[in-house]
Amino acid sequence: MPHPRTRLRVLVVAALAVAITGSLGTAAHAAPSASELKKQIETASNKLEDITEKYNQMRINLKKTQADQVKLQASLKPAQAKLKAASAQVGNLATTSYKQGRVGPMSALLTGGGQDSMMDRMAYLDLITKSNQRDIDTFTAATQGFAEKQAALKATQVKQTAQVNALNAQKGSIQKDLKKLFAMREAAFGQGQEKGSKYTGPIPQISGKAGAAVTFAYNQLGKPYLFGADGPGSYDCSGLTSAAWRAAGKSLSHQTKAQWNEVTHISKGDLQPGDLVFYRSLGHVALYVGGGQIIDAPHSGTVVKKRGMNIMTPYGYGRVN
Repeated sequence: MPHPRTRLRVLVVAALAVAITGSLGTAAHAAPSASELKKQIETASNKLEDITEKYNQMRINLKKTQADQVKLQASLKPAQAKLKAASAQVGNLATTSYKQGRVGPMSALLTGGGQDSMMDRMAYLDLITKSNQRDIDTFTAATQGFAEKQAALKATQVKQTAQVNALNAQKGSIQKDLKKLFAMREAAFGQGQEKGSKYTGPIPQISGKAGAAVTFAYNQLGKPYLFGADGPGSYDCSGLTSAAWRAAGKSLSHQTKAQWNEVTHISKGDLQPGDLVFYRSLGHVALYVGGGQIIDAPHSGTVVKKRGMNIMTPYGYGRVN
């Protein structure tokens, strides 16, 4: 007869399996085995990581849109300054003419002297008028273009914000599924989410900026994975690699596909410590630390780890320039 504690675990796992049915398709009538749970956790974790990287890309896009809005606002200032000067000049001419009447400087400009002098004065007035009109036309064109661009950027920002919110909602749903899966594993096998501890082992001495990136990565071992994080207390995969190279004085986007486009592509045989290893069609990235080993932030429920680089088939390899 099974031990009461064993029977209790089975009942708890079965109840959790019923609760999670529909989101991950776990059978309600039977508690999953350790291997089934592991597979479900890996599947959900991969989905979460894919959404994480989409979320990171949308944050980059939204940040760029916001920066473009600031630049656009600044671009209008020269036209505004020209209009202000033109308006002031027209206002001064009108005010002077009103105050001094027909015998003031404006009328004097048009009277006296010969025909040639009269033509010169008319040409001067025409030049002032055209200059003012050019400034006004420039401002009109600039403000029209500004309004159109501002409307387009605003529409883009609204769309991108909606996409970020939608990805956040997807993330939340998957995180709830994972939490249930971890609870099921804990109830059945005593294995919930991983707990890390500070690394105290040796760190390879590597020269240059690559050495700084590798040292930084070693010092993050044991820290938890967190959606969208790039330190200092937690990381997702591209957050870890971008933070490592930031510590070495190099800028990498916090997104795997963007990082792939920012590095020089190399072969496996050319790998050196500090290079990046990409996986799952650019769904995951890790930092190569030498000896066939990588340091990465694997997925939800885990911590930053050092492990063999053949965790899955690599997509490609890159060197930070």
